[in-house]
Parts: sequence; C-alpha cells; structure tokens
Amino acid sequence: MELHQKVEEALKAAIREKNETAKDALRMLLTSLKVKEKEIKRRPVESEIQQIIANLVKQRRDSAEQFRTGAREDLAVKEENEIGVLEGFLPPQLSIEELEKLVEEAVSRSGASSLKDMGRVMKLLMPEVSGRADGKVVNELVRAKLG
Repeated sequence: MELHQKVEEALKAAIREKNETAKDALRMLLTSLKVKEKEIKRRPVESEIQQIIANLVKQRRDSAEQFRTGAREDLAVKEENEIGVLEGFLPPQLSIEELEKLVEEAVSRSGASSLKDMGRVMKLLMPEVSGRADGKVVNELVRAKLG
C-alpha cells in the first residue's frame, strides 16, 4: 500500500478509535501533503512524503522544547505524542554507529580532508540518510570526522 493511502487509513482508524492525538497529527500531515501536491502540481512520491513527515517531526520536537522552556509540560507531551504517531510512517532511524560508518565511507569516497570539504561529504551523504537520520546529527558527525 502506498504511504499516502496508509496515512489516510490511519486517519480513518484514529477517528473510529477517537484517538485525538493521532487524528490531529494525521490531519496536519494530510494538509501538508495537499499543500505540497498543489505546489508541485502532482502527487508527492514516497521520498517527498517522507521528507514532509521528517519536517513535521522536527517542527514538533522544536515546539516541545519551546513548551518545556515555557513551563508548559502538558503541551510538550502532546507534541511528543504526535511525534510518535508521525514517526510510525518513517523508515527506521539509523543508529549512531551506522551513521558513523556511513560518514566514514562518504569522507573516503569524497577524498575530504578538512572542514572546507564538508559540502562534498554532505552532498554524498544526505541522499543516503534522508528520512532516516536528523540532518543536524549528520552535520555534527561530519564536522567531528573532518575537524
């Protein structure tokens, strides 16, 4: 089943089960997918959908952090519950060890030797880890390897 259809089916199930958190998160996702569809004038493909989901997860993480800073634990928990729902549609995340191995391979393939070459490494690495790792974590690992 296509990822878009899985999201729609999950929304129907959340509505039947009266799961407000899942319903809110999935409606937000479907809205983002419709906006993207209008923007590119076609239905998004799997990788584009995964990128949208990853962006929504990142937004939720940032929001949860802000809510914690503002002493609003209830809203932070709600955001984290929505993250759980959205992450169910992403491929399994890479472990730090797997990421480090991919970073080492990308550095050796690109011939990078200093931080000046970071762009070449990231260009090779990001298509491989897209949707399976946070870009910030990948960036930090590449900096540590090259620096």
